[in-house]
Amino acid sequence: MSPIGQQDASLLQTLPSLGRVQTNDRDKIPESVEKRSTTSEKAAGVVAALVPLSEKSSGISSPPERTRREKMVSNVQFAALCWSMMLVGWSDGSTGPLLPRLREVYDVGFMVVSLIFVMTCCGFILGAVANIFLIERFPFGTILAAGATLQIITFCVQASAPPFAAFAAVNLLSGFGAALQEALANGFVGSLKYHSKSKMGFLHASYGLGAFAAPLVATQFAQMERWAFHYFVALGLAVLNSLSMILVFRFKSREVCLREGGELVGEVSDANGKGKFRQIMTNKSVHFLAFFVLFYVGVEVTIGGESSHQVKTRSRAKSPPGWIVTYIIDIRKGGPSSGYISSGFFGGLSLGRVILLPINKLVGERRVLFIYAALAFGLEFVIWFVPSLIGNAVAVSITGLLLGPMFPIVMNQSSRILPPWILTGAVGWIAGFGSAGSALLPFLTGAVADKHGIQGLHPFLVAMMVVMVVLFWLTPSTPSIVTDDSPASQPDLEKAT
Repeated sequence: MSPIGQQDASLLQTLPSLGRVQTNDRDKIPESVEKRSTTSEKAAGVVAALVPLSEKSSGISSPPERTRREKMVSNVQFAALCWSMMLVGWSDGSTGPLLPRLREVYDVGFMVVSLIFVMTCCGFILGAVANIFLIERFPFGTILAAGATLQIITFCVQASAPPFAAFAAVNLLSGFGAALQEALANGFVGSLKYHSKSKMGFLHASYGLGAFAAPLVATQFAQMERWAFHYFVALGLAVLNSLSMILVFRFKSREVCLREGGELVGEVSDANGKGKFRQIMTNKSVHFLAFFVLFYVGVEVTIGGESSHQVKTRSRAKSPPGWIVTYIIDIRKGGPSSGYISSGFFGGLSLGRVILLPINKLVGERRVLFIYAALAFGLEFVIWFVPSLIGNAVAVSITGLLLGPMFPIVMNQSSRILPPWILTGAVGWIAGFGSAGSALLPFLTGAVADKHGIQGLHPFLVAMMVVMVVLFWLTPSTPSIVTDDSPASQPDLEKAT
């Protein structure tokens, strides 16, 4: 053995004895042993230097590799949540094409038929508030199954073509159930450590897919005598959703479901002992994000949703969805097929939440949102001032593409800056409060159009987008409270297995 090897061997034999030396006997340590101790400390320093820099800088250890079964469970859980979000989008996208037929069958005007939207909005807000209290008393899987069941009840009633009062009132249950599922799905995906940003984009792309596909189906049923049979299609989707919630999550808690998927779950505890509802309502970041979503949803529905002006002025058979479509028809002299511009907008919305994910990662989500908003501003001015029917249609679709990633980015921002013990309840409130924008801002757009003409659409849209950007700029980029189990304190393991 070489002299160096003999020295290392003697050093290894000495180390156990060093561990038994007491600090108060430091003066009795032989000089030779003290030198060897210094040598061992240097060796330890060499070993520490070999630790990857990313682990040292982040303060965390390498995540354990997930088993194949854990990966499969995680993927199945995510697929089930995507299906539930797709059904929420399907429900939201079904009403617009059916409105002309509903007015014809029930012989009601716009003010009465708008109760459908009012009841859905009220249900969503009530569900968002109730979710804050329900998550403290019932398991994650139980609440998901309950929300899915409420949607089944809604579609069962509507498929029977009941009197209008019942048809409108039951939308309260639909909004309530959708709010529960959307809040829990966003909170669950936001708390993931593996691929959370990508999955958030796909989750909301699922909503866009449902909102894109539903009008295509609802339009066909709106022309049939048995128009209410459209809700049998929705009922079938809702039954599958309910079964998936029961079979996949099996009435278990969120922490158990996360561990089954191999996720890193820490002990989440209330840091200041206040009630969750009070903490959510006194957190300024929650309100900045909630108002951002309110204006975002308002812009989205103003462009792609049903407008009062159309319901009043267009023929019942050809009433297309969307204020922007009204603008194209009245100002750009487009024909009835201009209604497909709305589908192009929602198609771009869904597509943008997927294909722009690499750009979001490359540029950074907070920075890229401002870039998307600036480009959307430019396209709004193109639609406003360029008198080209085809150019306007393309610009509307690209606007949807750019607006699409904003909602997932806001949900990811919520996961980063909000305390983990209020995350699910806060996300539910943000989404529920934001849903009011789908009724409030299109109504204000209609008021502007009635007074100043449809030409007032674009100044109003640009103003709403400016407010969106300001609200997001005011939102903190870092959490006010950072804990070891906070999503902000741990990296998104996009490349981890």
